[in-house]
Amino acid sequence: MFGWILGRRGRHGFDLTDWLSFGFLGLGVVLMLGPVMWLVLSSFKTEAALQEYPPKFLPLVPIEVQVDGFEQPLQLFTITAGEHAGRELAQVRRIGLNAQMVDPANPSERLNVAIGDRDALREFGVATENYTGVFERFNFMLYFWNSTFITVVATVLTVLFNSMAAFALAKYKFTGRNAVFVLIIATLMIPPTITLVPLFLVISEMGMVNSHWGVIWPAIATPTGVFLLRQYMLTIPDDLLDAARMDNASEWKVYWKIVLPLSAPALAVLVIFSVMWRWNEFLWPLIVLNRSEVFTLQLALNSFQGELQTSWSSLLAMTVLTLLPITIVFAFLQKYITQGIAQSGVK
Repeated sequence: MFGWILGRRGRHGFDLTDWLSFGFLGLGVVLMLGPVMWLVLSSFKTEAALQEYPPKFLPLVPIEVQVDGFEQPLQLFTITAGEHAGRELAQVRRIGLNAQMVDPANPSERLNVAIGDRDALREFGVATENYTGVFERFNFMLYFWNSTFITVVATVLTVLFNSMAAFALAKYKFTGRNAVFVLIIATLMIPPTITLVPLFLVISEMGMVNSHWGVIWPAIATPTGVFLLRQYMLTIPDDLLDAARMDNASEWKVYWKIVLPLSAPALAVLVIFSVMWRWNEFLWPLIVLNRSEVFTLQLALNSFQGELQTSWSSLLAMTVLTLLPITIVFAFLQKYITQGIAQSGVK
């Protein structure tokens, strides 16, 4: 089943080309998945561990021991220099550049150790309170529902409107068809920031400020989606549509029953792109939505960043939770990406 992974060109072993190929692919995997793994592992670190330098890859927590005579567990250190080198001592308190420590086996004796002569003992541990704290401090499900509603509705409308425009440009012959198509593609050269003020004025006049529909409607028609679907629909034979018309099929039935099912790979690509655009969108919702009860997850993430202090542990945990839905969608539909994009450029 997985024989293709270890496939090689050499007859009796790996040759230079095989090593270079595996090395290049391995480097690509590290560059692509390395930051994601770092994000996921860092989301399980405590706030103190995130502030350490140099940073550690794995989430490590200090080892604490219960010492007789102390109510709270004490952090354990190994002494690296000085008269107590090699011993494992528990810290009672820190005073300037020195620490007052005790031997767990003999807690009655207090020892003074320079903080530079010790290393904290750590073990692998996950700070699950980073995730539970997200649900306690914020109404995560409300923000999740807001993002899901905007993403799903906007994606459905984007696919519907873009596919209808692409069907007309691909299968109907009318004067100015190519000019209209070029005009649509030309809008890709307009920076989105230029249209922010006009769009906001329109949305404001329509009473859609602080409404999910104010985020949904402006971005429904996308030139990228029209181009992708139009190029794919050009590959559908016109004879097939003419045969349906001869059987008294209406134009809507031709579009809905024949063109859309045959364009499934391209539609899947557009769905993936649309979900990614809507789910990760930040600037336009930030402008339109001002009340916290209509915030999306991206705007909720921004609330973790304070003016003087940032809760990095909560921010990373919520970032991972925000990435999960779009990762699942991509995992289910990724097989259509190569097929849809490749066939969209073939006539």
